[in-house]
Amino acid sequence: MDTITPRFTRHETARNAGAFLLGVISSLATKNCWTMAELSGHSTPDKLQHLLSRAKWDADDVREDLQQLVLDGLGTDQAVLVIDETGDLKKGTKTVGVQRQYTGTAGRIENCQVAVYLTYATALGHALIDRALYLPRSWTNDPTRLAEAGVPEGTEFATKPVLAAGLIARARAAGITTQWVAGDEVYGDDPKLRTMLAHNHIGYVLTVGCHRQVTINGYRRRADTIAAKLPARAWKHVSAGQGSKGERWYSWAKVTITEPDLPGHHWLLIRRNDTTGELAYHRCSHPQQTSLTELVRVAGRRWTIEESFQSSKGLTGLDQHQVRTWTSWHRWTILVMLAHAFLAVTTVAQRAIEAVDPSLIRLSINEFRRLFIALVLAPLHTNTRLFDWSRWRRLHQKRAQLCHQKRRSTPQ
Repeated sequence: MDTITPRFTRHETARNAGAFLLGVISSLATKNCWTMAELSGHSTPDKLQHLLSRAKWDADDVREDLQQLVLDGLGTDQAVLVIDETGDLKKGTKTVGVQRQYTGTAGRIENCQVAVYLTYATALGHALIDRALYLPRSWTNDPTRLAEAGVPEGTEFATKPVLAAGLIARARAAGITTQWVAGDEVYGDDPKLRTMLAHNHIGYVLTVGCHRQVTINGYRRRADTIAAKLPARAWKHVSAGQGSKGERWYSWAKVTITEPDLPGHHWLLIRRNDTTGELAYHRCSHPQQTSLTELVRVAGRRWTIEESFQSSKGLTGLDQHQVRTWTSWHRWTILVMLAHAFLAVTTVAQRAIEAVDPSLIRLSINEFRRLFIALVLAPLHTNTRLFDWSRWRRLHQKRAQLCHQKRRSTPQ
């Protein structure tokens, strides 16, 4: 909390931000302004709601502190920036950016809010460092709806790859250096994003569809056609890094391709699951000649953002917000990302000072959080406070009941 305290002009706002951070780290099953206010000893959720909506502070300033925390704790010259989107299931139509759209979270079309995120990943660990809310055309074509949600004037429709390019550019402008970007098919299939990365001398390993064509020796070929004609000697058994069940071994093949309009060296990287035979394809580029092992290392880092989503939602409530406006969404997400980054960075620091015990698995973020909750949070609820909150909830529910009854009795 000391890191971001100077970002708040009022001590009360800083205290409320601290209460928010402890709340999202806590073991609360549901994390919202009500539950976290009760945990913090507030008599109502008003202070935390004010923190997210009307209090004077800039989420972009806190983003700078978040990124510095991650660089200090996880930074190496082998870092990979990983891009991906995730959806949060929502009800109603008022939450900024919400509409019925596909989300990988559910694996189908749902009423949800989608955002693109950027993860900083190294061998030490990984953490989310930035995000951009995706606004569908149903929002950007409706000025009234934008105004009601507090979306800044001039905000236009942007695809997910365009949002990703903006996040990468913003990270570089903030001094975050990296040789590599990794991402899935949404980003690998976008030629403008690949062009931007190549012209900025940033290497990439981006998944593409099997039907995508690349140029070899002057001829255009589908990725799956190329894979089918590769000789056995073209495949190498290489680990894509540690997973939850150990090393992730696959067979890989690297094929040189040409991109006449782009600088650097270019390849098609093909991954084969030796158990199922399933193939995956990646377009790759780097300013310098690069080994198969290095391309595989970067490809393996792509999974870190999935782990970041799962962990930040499961441990710190990234998707549990009950906010509707542009400002509140950006404030909620940056504070949650900061809380999760604290857990990630501190876990890595604790690993470094622990004596190695081969009979134990290494300390995980989940286990460190359990220790932090038990040793640091462990709130002491007085009976008076418990009864006060019970009364407040019942009062709020009674008011809601009366409003509902009034609406039902009003002639239409």
